[in-house]
Amino acid sequence: MPEVDLVFPRAFVEFADPADAAQVYRCDLTWLTSNWTCIFGTGCQGIYAGRPDDGCCTLGAHFSDKADEKRVAHWVDKLDDDSWQHRPDALSPKGNLKRSLWVETEDGDRKTRVVDGACIFLNRPGFDAGAGCALHGLALANDVHFVETKPDVCWQLPIRRTFRQVELQDGTEYLEISIGEYDRRGWGPGGHDLDWYCSGNTEAHVGAEPVYLSNATELITLMGQPAYDVLAASCEAHLRSRSALAIHPADPGQG
Repeated sequence: MPEVDLVFPRAFVEFADPADAAQVYRCDLTWLTSNWTCIFGTGCQGIYAGRPDDGCCTLGAHFSDKADEKRVAHWVDKLDDDSWQHRPDALSPKGNLKRSLWVETEDGDRKTRVVDGACIFLNRPGFDAGAGCALHGLALANDVHFVETKPDVCWQLPIRRTFRQVELQDGTEYLEISIGEYDRRGWGPGGHDLDWYCSGNTEAHVGAEPVYLSNATELITLMGQPAYDVLAASCEAHLRSRSALAIHPADPGQG
């Protein structure tokens, strides 16, 4: 199925953050009530045609800040050779984990290393523990959510949180926090080069629950529980009024 056009009608809701009156959330109801779900290993074609088994892990993951990097490093120490295929590539000659797990980009950002064409944490098909992110598997093995073990960008994708300072005509200001779809434009200029991307493809809009429910843990982590509760109520209202509000065109039957 072809990817839907990136520009289409969307419904948004805005509300003050119940936990901070200086913040306003602007949330994309069209995306958050869509049937998108991650289909890694069950139809995902990968962002590059030559790497169909990588999903979106080909380029490695950029860390959002030092706290993100430190949190992931804590969990990396819990991985072993049975759960992480490329752990030997991360060891020093003395057998200790090197912090060269991460590299610095030309822009000064920090990201995970790429080994054999993809993120060092990506277990490839044929590995005894199974293909996929070793940090994701670690979360499952420890009965925690992967928001604790994976880099921020990995567990957020394809939800996107952005910030904008808004100044009103009367001179007052507030911080606008947008929660929406991380479509291919979110990757910057490189988004044009992606051979396949999931958020706008009907193949990935096969979830049993809408995004605001299936990704509730991620959204609560991004917004806080009080704001999520307001969002969930707005999503429920949107679903009850589907005939009057914009529906994601990648949802089955909408294209």
